[in-house]
Amino acid sequence: MELVAAMNARFSDRRDVQKIAQYTLRSLFPSWLPGQFGVMFAKPFPAFSSRLNAWATMMTGTWLMGECEVNDCDVDGGSVGKDQGVLVKRCRFLEESGCASVCVNSCKIPTQNFFNENMGLPLTMTPDYETGECQFSFGLTPTEVGEFDARNTPCLSRCPTTGSMRIWHDGGKRLDGKSTTAPKCSLMDSED
Repeated sequence: MELVAAMNARFSDRRDVQKIAQYTLRSLFPSWLPGQFGVMFAKPFPAFSSRLNAWATMMTGTWLMGECEVNDCDVDGGSVGKDQGVLVKRCRFLEESGCASVCVNSCKIPTQNFFNENMGLPLTMTPDYETGECQFSFGLTPTEVGEFDARNTPCLSRCPTTGSMRIWHDGGKRLDGKSTTAPKCSLMDSED
């Protein structure tokens, strides 16, 4: 988390944070593996590749994310992929950062981009900010609506930047000066 905090403090452009986080993921593998995985596994055997990555994510990601379990999930084509998902039961990454922007820009988007662009395997991650869960759905391509919703998540009540870095306010003010609605997290990308 210290590395993530330093990265987010140093780079004000969220796209830079996303690129660096994606590069970090790529650097964990031999340079030839991500591109070849798409050719040798993801394209010819998408369901197998999704199950393989779900299992590998559960086995190797527990130290970072917390307790995980492989589950069934929605996949492209409107069907359900058996054992192609991973449910992170309470994400340590989200819990320790307490920030929706850190979740979206340092984890969700770079991880999805890594699997979609580098490994050739569709992945959609769906964080639940109320419960702290995160659903990984291997074999499900992210949608524009889902990504728009993720980028427009209101600032979390436990966010460490609450009050000092909020730029966007989308509601009226109460008598105590606080917004009556939850504003979008000020650290999120603006898609104007």
